[in-house]
Amino acid sequence: MEEFIGFLNDIVWSNALIVLCLGSGLYFSLRTRFLQVRHFREMFRLLFDGESSESGVSSFQALSMSLAGRVGTGNIAGVATAIAFGGPGALFWMWMVAFLGASTAFVEATLAQIYKEKDKGLLRGGPSFYIEKGLGIKWFATAFAIVAVVAMGILLPGVQANSVAEGFNNAFQLNTWITGGVLALIFAAIVFGGVKRIAKFTELIVPFMAAAYILAAIAIVAIDIDRLPSIIALIFKSAFNQEAGFGAVFGLAVQWGVKRGIYSNEAGQGSAPHIAAAANVSHPTKQGLVQAFSVYIDTLLVCTATGFMILITGTYNVKNPAFGTKGASEFLYSGLASVSPGAGYTQSAMDTVFPGVGSYFVAFALFFFAFTTILAYYYIAETNVSYLTRKLKTPIFNHLLRAVIILVLIYGSVNTAKLAWDIGDLGVGLMAWFNIIAILLLQKPALAALKDYEKQKKEGKNPVFNPEDIGVTNAPIWNETDEDKK
Repeated sequence: MEEFIGFLNDIVWSNALIVLCLGSGLYFSLRTRFLQVRHFREMFRLLFDGESSESGVSSFQALSMSLAGRVGTGNIAGVATAIAFGGPGALFWMWMVAFLGASTAFVEATLAQIYKEKDKGLLRGGPSFYIEKGLGIKWFATAFAIVAVVAMGILLPGVQANSVAEGFNNAFQLNTWITGGVLALIFAAIVFGGVKRIAKFTELIVPFMAAAYILAAIAIVAIDIDRLPSIIALIFKSAFNQEAGFGAVFGLAVQWGVKRGIYSNEAGQGSAPHIAAAANVSHPTKQGLVQAFSVYIDTLLVCTATGFMILITGTYNVKNPAFGTKGASEFLYSGLASVSPGAGYTQSAMDTVFPGVGSYFVAFALFFFAFTTILAYYYIAETNVSYLTRKLKTPIFNHLLRAVIILVLIYGSVNTAKLAWDIGDLGVGLMAWFNIIAILLLQKPALAALKDYEKQKKEGKNPVFNPEDIGVTNAPIWNETDEDKK
């Protein structure tokens, strides 16, 4: 199984996808005149714009739900594996994916808002919807929906469960079966309450868990603050093949940085647009800017916190064939030969400063990070199931999806870490291929919406969207009256 999944990953995660991810981010940054810089203050202001309703959620709830999907084990175990296999320079390429990817996140979220629709009383949207309505290619939309259901319902939840199980096993020697069972039970209790319950749960948990984790990381970095300049220099040198100890892993730094960057912040993957479409806003650009800001929170804050912790404490090693069986980091640090790349690296980093307590904290952080991500995965998979079964009245397929994810959580928790991550990478890569191609073909409405928003802001208005103003004729939900939207 590992060999087969590895073979598929080599195809999906070829250099072509790396170039596509970075290239599309640069292209959209240029086309939007680097909105991720120009509209930074506006992004923050819009976090609290809009109110929830019977059919949709507020901007802040949408942000929390999207962060629930973005801030997961990729921010803890994912960063560790990126550094382990790609060297410290991988962190730089994660930053690049975040900076450039913020514009990609804007485009996909704005498109999701423009082409959203109401299904069974709830606002729904995402790549399948904007591919069908914007591009008019039904088979392409159906193909993405199928890939998204497989990725979010089968391939990716197991990675989250595996990292949680590993974290609790490292900290408490808890059997992985038990961890998987507990995750499955709590998941079932929440998802049967629907999207509103998911939104309420993530709105409470996500800001708290992210803040607590970042504060703990700041404390660790502050203790060895004198080493921070050399660590930052190491990151930049190894990112550009200038560090002797890591020179041979330059290609891997880019590959693993981009791969883990997209896994973590999901910019371009096509997952966050599903959640962005559920937000109640007066203009699509508002939610586009909010989603661009969430990429910063995920990578530039949470991932950086993990990376600095691991590097400043020296609790990592690099697995690179060019150095035989020994890690490249042995030229710089002692490494962790007994710990497999993943959550254990971050737990060891915490333990160096908070002995006996750090690994416990990371285990619980992993639980909350991963669990909210699993909820987001479910919502995204459910949205695509709803898209595929819009003409059917039965909820049986939603019940089936819940049952499948419950089984995946249990299986993923007892799986090997390598297989779990390889399966997850396959899901991310497949979705990214479909979605990035789609938004490159369908960029015009998103760019036009941005210009319309900026024009109205310049006139001193609170921007209100009329699709006909930008030449979009198949977005009827924006022409509904306030009474209809209720």
